[in-house]
Amino acid sequence: MEQDIKLKGQLRLYMQWPIIMTVVLAAIDVWIFRQDKRAGGVMLLFIVFYFVGAICIYFYGRNTLLSDMIEFSERYGSMQSILLSELPTPYALLMDDGRILWANEEFYHMMGEGIRKDTYIGKYMPELNTGVFPKNDNEVISLEIEYENRDYQAEVRYISASGFNETEQLVQLPNGKENFIAVHFQDVTDLNHYIAENERQRMVAGLIYIDNYDEVMESVEEVRQSLLVALIDRKINQYVAGLSGIVKKLEKDKYFIVIKKISFQKMVEDKFSLLEEVKSVNIGNEVPVTLSIGLGIGSDSYVTGYNYARVAIDLALARGGDQAVVKTSRGISYHGGKREQTSKNTRVKARVKAEALREFMMTKERVMVMGHKMTDADSFGAAIGIYKAADSLEKKVNIVINDISSTVRPFYEEFKNNPAYPEQLFINSYEAEELADENTMVIVVDTNKPEMTECEQLLKMSKTIAVLDHHRQSDNVIENAVLSYIEPYASSACEMVAEVLQYINDDLKLKPIEANSMYAGIMIDTNNFMTKTGVRTFEAAAYLRRCGAEVTRVRKMLRNDMDAYKARAEAVRHAEVYRGQFAISVCPADKIESPTIVGAQAANELLNIIGIKASFVLTPYQGKIYVSSRSIDEINVQLIMERLGGGGHLNVAGAQLTDCTVEEAKQKIQNTLDEMLEEGDIE
Repeated sequence: MEQDIKLKGQLRLYMQWPIIMTVVLAAIDVWIFRQDKRAGGVMLLFIVFYFVGAICIYFYGRNTLLSDMIEFSERYGSMQSILLSELPTPYALLMDDGRILWANEEFYHMMGEGIRKDTYIGKYMPELNTGVFPKNDNEVISLEIEYENRDYQAEVRYISASGFNETEQLVQLPNGKENFIAVHFQDVTDLNHYIAENERQRMVAGLIYIDNYDEVMESVEEVRQSLLVALIDRKINQYVAGLSGIVKKLEKDKYFIVIKKISFQKMVEDKFSLLEEVKSVNIGNEVPVTLSIGLGIGSDSYVTGYNYARVAIDLALARGGDQAVVKTSRGISYHGGKREQTSKNTRVKARVKAEALREFMMTKERVMVMGHKMTDADSFGAAIGIYKAADSLEKKVNIVINDISSTVRPFYEEFKNNPAYPEQLFINSYEAEELADENTMVIVVDTNKPEMTECEQLLKMSKTIAVLDHHRQSDNVIENAVLSYIEPYASSACEMVAEVLQYINDDLKLKPIEANSMYAGIMIDTNNFMTKTGVRTFEAAAYLRRCGAEVTRVRKMLRNDMDAYKARAEAVRHAEVYRGQFAISVCPADKIESPTIVGAQAANELLNIIGIKASFVLTPYQGKIYVSSRSIDEINVQLIMERLGGGGHLNVAGAQLTDCTVEEAKQKIQNTLDEMLEEGDIE
């Protein structure tokens, strides 16, 4: 048996060194013998003695060394086996089909009684199936598994078994199998528990603002104002105290709160009941108190959490108030927002924004104005108003419009065929990109979403951007705007621009066709002054009338053709009533130039039916399904449309659906209504 044992590698070279030295010494002796025969003879005797000794050591020492090496190898192998078997981490070798080939004691202890070799591990842990096994040497799969009420982090590796049976004595693989799967587990139950507990105890910073403080105080007697404030403070303090949080009053209408994240979940579950509780405070005030709540969650930094809360409260106010906005590192969520914000009679903000807008325009040579895609009367009229403002400051002005709808065309042609206006007043996106440079200011009207603008590329090309809009903000807004004037209470963008124009330039005077365009925008968005109108709406209309707006002419220009009128009537005729209060219909798009506008008109018409609280009209157009939703005062259709990826106002909103049929779109709306009714978001 010993004859078959051979040394290899570095050990073999080490054992051969005496023989190698003998050869070297013999070569040296030949050289010495040539120089001095006597010295060479003495050296030869020494070499012979050295060689005999080396041979003895090699043959006799070799067997002893081999014996010791074999004994060490056996002990080492046994030690490896013991260590692997008694490893405190559960470890197992699996066949590529999931059968257990070998496992250590800790694995069997983890799995419990009844498990044995050749058992498929997927029977006990469905997550560990052949579908998740790695397919090559470099791939490592890590996944979390729950087993017997314990959490485990499993690491799965691919191990090549080529030549395994020839070299390894621990296990014997079946013939034809060239690989197996190694999996080890780490119990992370306690770790997950501590992580979850830490997450529950995380600080949540919040801001609470009274939306309409001045209006509420003005509606109650002066002697009772202090009592009203005390009652509001008490409601807020009691609510926060019930959440084991703290509250600090910053100003007369502003509060700072700190709560735990676990308490935040309670706020979500009770749907931020503080919003409704404060409304119940009534000591004779004609205007109900409304709050805006902004919360910042998900940051390890207290400063970042507070900044999140500030962003959230600004967004809540921009969306009209009476709601809670929660900002996390992952996104933004909205809660509440059922009440329309009260319009403020003061126009101080409009004057401040107008002055800022004028200053920005004065620094640039060219101004480009654009609204949203599929320009409507409000977007067009607002753009005309901004054109007039920039023109009065002697700036080059262009309005970006790609497609002209049937509603806008009569007004568009009046400007296009009028020699008093520049030839390039209206340009498309391509032309806008060609003309834009560092001295260009971009003003966006009637939208605050970058993807909804006529030319999103312009927003990237300009560093000076202003936004004027009356739609509630969402989490996707134009972020790099130097001026953002968003008033959700306003009836239309034309109303806002009409106010701004009165402070831009003292010499500014609208021409009748310009006033007509803006007046039409207000008429369309208010449904002939029937919805979303306030004092400032009529003041803006009066200003436009003084500038020469002709109501009769505007009405004639807004008339539909016969095909559009028939389509609207058809949508009303085939409307379905869902759950006794929602009208859902489809507007035909055949032979109609602007079917989406007709769909919006049909949605308005459906509100004239007794018992209908909200209407939804679906219009298939250009591969998409456009949803126009309307309500009077009981239902916030904006919340409904936001769940479908759209937005708008409390009473006027819309959405665009893709990759679905009309029937599927109707089902989505019905499912959304069912969910919101069950959750209490709509009543």
